[in-house]
Amino acid sequence: MFIFAAIFDCILLTYMARKLKLILLFAIALLPVIKAAAQQPEHPDTVRAGIYITSIHDIDFKQRDYAMNMWLWLRYKKKEFDFLQNLEVPQAKSVNKSFSTIDTSGDEVYLLMKLECIMSDSWRIEKFPFDKQKLRFSIENSQFDSRSLVFVIDTLGKHLDPRYAIKGWQVDSLNLTTGTRIYETNFGDKAVPTPHSEYSNFKVVVNIERDAMGLFWKLFLGMYVSFLIAYVCFYIHADSFDSRFGLSVGGLFAVVGNKYIVDSSLPESSTFTLVDTLHGITLVFILGTIACNAFSLQLFKKGKEAQARKLDNVAAQVFLIVYLLLNAFFIARAVKG
Repeated sequence: MFIFAAIFDCILLTYMARKLKLILLFAIALLPVIKAAAQQPEHPDTVRAGIYITSIHDIDFKQRDYAMNMWLWLRYKKKEFDFLQNLEVPQAKSVNKSFSTIDTSGDEVYLLMKLECIMSDSWRIEKFPFDKQKLRFSIENSQFDSRSLVFVIDTLGKHLDPRYAIKGWQVDSLNLTTGTRIYETNFGDKAVPTPHSEYSNFKVVVNIERDAMGLFWKLFLGMYVSFLIAYVCFYIHADSFDSRFGLSVGGLFAVVGNKYIVDSSLPESSTFTLVDTLHGITLVFILGTIACNAFSLQLFKKGKEAQARKLDNVAAQVFLIVYLLLNAFFIARAVKG
């Protein structure tokens, strides 16, 4: 009886050893999966963000900036996010938090701030003064990347005070979006092996359109008057060459001066803008007027007064029609966008 019990114990131990071996092999096989799962980042927390813009003012084309005042509110659960200290506005020259209140009494943090920001942006001036611009504002958390938090838009209510008008502009639309901003750097953090960081952001884009016609005539009236002064030369008798050349050269310098005045209010640009096009056309036509005056004077001195008068009449009609058509074409193209 003792022998049978010993044999049974041996069989049981062998079975358990084999079973333990199988369990150990299975655990070893699952080890990479368990390790990878442990390395996976935890699900990011949600930050609900909303905004109400109270004013946009001091739009400065020369300095490439503008001022924006707004109310910004955030709702989140982790107190570690601490947006009161960690709020980042990437495109801002300066950010002033004139007022803030925080409520942590419930199961989430509610933060309300009033911000006064000087924003930096690039302007598209190719079609100035018939230009349309995008005013951009975005926020991030400077300490927690997209693995820790993501923004969600609070879409309830309006986001821009409808009673406030931007002087000289009309608000076309306002768009709220969320996304991820990529930085090709680890900001010196040795714990991050690759120079790559991603931060969730909350973005606001205000599309504005300029009230252009009044500004257009204010800027270009001097240029058109200068062209008309030079154009009058065609109706002065060819023997009054001092008057004809004096008016033409005076108109030429007046156009150059007008262009410098307009350019002084615009940022530097490497592209050929509408301002450059219209002034360039005017300069070319005034130079053409001077050339026609010189040729007409030569005909007059040769005793061909009738031909000189005919040249003046034809050139006057052609120059005026072509000049008006070219201006209308380029202005219409800029207006249509």
